Amino acid sequence: MAMWVFGYGSLLWKPGFEVAESVIGRLPGYARSFCMRSIHHRGSVEQPGLVLALDAVTGTACDGIALRVAPGTEGQTLEYLRERELISSAYVEKNLDVQMADGRTVQALVYVIDAEHDQYCGGLPLEEQAQIIAKAVGGMGPNTEYLFNTASHLAQIGLHDASLEWLHARVKELCR
Repeated sequence: MAMWVFGYGSLLWKPGFEVAESVIGRLPGYARSFCMRSIHHRGSVEQPGLVLALDAVTGTACDGIALRVAPGTEGQTLEYLRERELISSAYVEKNLDVQMADGRTVQALVYVIDAEHDQYCGGLPLEEQAQIIAKAVGGMGPNTEYLFNTASHLAQIGLHDASLEWLHARVKELCR
């Protein structure tokens, strides 16, 4: 059986594993938002950044990409993703149904936020998010790079996220 991974943030532009197929997909019941403080990759303990996570919100859906893992690489891909995504246990690994644009529904590996984790910060006003993202830097680089790459990639594939688009414009203003 094929292994699928749902990408909604950095997995859109930096999956880090061999992808055999990618299809635009929708994950019902979850919203993409900057609701996780990043203390490793895009910020530090002293000055946390923000990264995207999927927050369970009834009546919403997140559009992203379903990525089919190259056959024969499933084990190493799962190991890689767990090392990357579960660095601080703020994400929970789930297998959820993703509705793909071509009509298929697949079970995909999805990393969603643990709303009980101390890195969870759902509900921050967009202006506060912009102020944090504009300044934070972590082990994988500036928080701005993460935002700009994600917003750019969503636009390239024709997916719109009004909050992300607003943040992209506002953080560019702040960084002038």
